Amino acid sequence: MAKFSNGCLVVALICFLALLSRAANGQLSSTFYSSTCPNLQSIVRSAMRQAVNSEQRMGASIVRLFFHDCFVNGCDGSILLDDATSNFIGEKTAGPNNNSVRGYDVIDTIKTNVESACPSAVSCADIVALAARDSVVLLGGPTWTVPLGRRDATTASFNAANSDLPSPASNLSQLISAFSNKGLTAQDMTALSGAHTIGQARCVTFRDHIYNDTDIDSAFATQRQGNCPSASGSGDDNLAPLDLQTPVVFDNDYYKNLVVRKGLLHSDQELFNNGSQDSLVRQYRNNNTAFSSDFTAAMIKMGNISPLTGTSGEIRVNCRKVNG
Repeated sequence: MAKFSNGCLVVALICFLALLSRAANGQLSSTFYSSTCPNLQSIVRSAMRQAVNSEQRMGASIVRLFFHDCFVNGCDGSILLDDATSNFIGEKTAGPNNNSVRGYDVIDTIKTNVESACPSAVSCADIVALAARDSVVLLGGPTWTVPLGRRDATTASFNAANSDLPSPASNLSQLISAFSNKGLTAQDMTALSGAHTIGQARCVTFRDHIYNDTDIDSAFATQRQGNCPSASGSGDDNLAPLDLQTPVVFDNDYYKNLVVRKGLLHSDQELFNNGSQDSLVRQYRNNNTAFSSDFTAAMIKMGNISPLTGTSGEIRVNCRKVNG
């Protein structure tokens, strides 16, 4: 009997060590909150439904918020932090984010609702990941199971936000390199870019493309110039849909636009410009199922960029500031 008990003890120890190893390796689990916050997903979905019903563009904004979080030191909620004067400058005022990234108030609302149901249990980073998935679903796109268990950063990086996020002026080589630096393939990049089937962009981000590039349909360029003056500083914040046909529906029209040279951003059209991604763009244009499958796989992969797990980081009570 003693021998059997010792065997059980060994098995238990092995399982415990395996769990520790899993946490150390940054692996996430879809059932992470099954006991600590069983209603988490319904709470997030309800709040996102209200946000998207109020403003459909918000769905695209939350997806972009997730992307901009994950590309800077991993998916750790650092983008949500306000400046901490004595410790760090936050990421919100970095070039790619300033007057551009939106949805912080929506995440605040979700966090308040989650804290009411499950105090100090759920990270802001996981809330952003779930909200991004729900945004896609609520706008008619595919769903996926979100791995959970991220913890929140206690610092942010203004400099990394400026250096690591790809620019709308990037060429194909620069895009591939930026994504490769985060462990994402060129295929992942092209699939994730399909998120531009929803949302809008500011004139300042596509002005050079519509006035100076040649890989653009001339009638489309003229149309966009009507709301985006050529002079720098004039109409910089004027908006245009990234997908002219269905800007609030998550579908594969983005790729249809690229094939006819109607990508709004220079970086968009680089995916179909006699380069390595042309055939994949054509595939996604013709097969929405293939796009949806690759997009969801890439979103899961992106969501696993350098997560804080175990005892790293913290569970922030207020997404805008560190605890204590």
